[in-house]
Amino acid sequence: MEPTAPGPGAGLELPLDAHLHTDLSPDADVPIDLYCALAAERGLAELAITDHVDFNPGLPAHGYADHATRERSVRGAAERWSGRVAVRLGLEVTYERAREDEIRRFLERHRSDYVIGSVHVHRGSPYGHDRVAGFVAGRSLPEIVAPYFDEVEAAIRSGLFDTIGHLDFVKRYLAPLVRPAELAAAPELYEPLLRALVETGTALEVNASGLRQAAAEPYPAAPVVARYRELGGQAVVAGSDSHAAGHFGFGLEDAYRLIARAGFEELAFRRAPGAGRVAVPVPARFRA
Repeated sequence: MEPTAPGPGAGLELPLDAHLHTDLSPDADVPIDLYCALAAERGLAELAITDHVDFNPGLPAHGYADHATRERSVRGAAERWSGRVAVRLGLEVTYERAREDEIRRFLERHRSDYVIGSVHVHRGSPYGHDRVAGFVAGRSLPEIVAPYFDEVEAAIRSGLFDTIGHLDFVKRYLAPLVRPAELAAAPELYEPLLRALVETGTALEVNASGLRQAAAEPYPAAPVVARYRELGGQAVVAGSDSHAAGHFGFGLEDAYRLIARAGFEELAFRRAPGAGRVAVPVPARFRA
């Protein structure tokens, strides 16, 4: 898949990007109003600002910005850009099974419009750049992905999140030791995750950031999304996972196209604390 990378002034004309990071995430540098200006210029109707929330003191977003600061930033932008771009308060929470109770208490105290739960790779992970080669050596593919996929399944079954972000993000760290094609050839490894999504009603995110990273394909790729649909999956969402102005909209059209080809006609998104999901139609041009 060749990613769609709109240049300056290029139109996207899309209803939603459900995953963006501003300068309130430690690994991003974009003022929120710049995203809003780009969205207004390029026809992106709605943005979910999903800055990182970490609970492990060893992770970079731990204590980086408090919830009140994030809320002021997003609600202020929503007011300034009202009538041009809809701006929602989201969070991307790093899930760790050992910290599930702490995450639950936080989410009960601090309400947001939309919550992504994601498993990330950190310094102590077997997938860290200085450890991954040694970890992969001599292990079978199921053994290689088990630590990551087991944690993702726990995140899904926790019931804490609207959406699970970048389901197989581990592909980024395994390349080129393990090629994405090798994972695609072992769909049974994804089956427990997809069944957990269906059983819990948690939405699957099609995350376009893999198109600009070593994986060179979305998280997850088309066959996984298609299988999710076959299993009865109904809730799906699309996000660029942008961390820089140059990432804005990158690959997002490809994510929509992939979603439509899997048989989905709408995205499932939550726009207010405690509210149910709303249906966001996939543009007809992707469904033709």
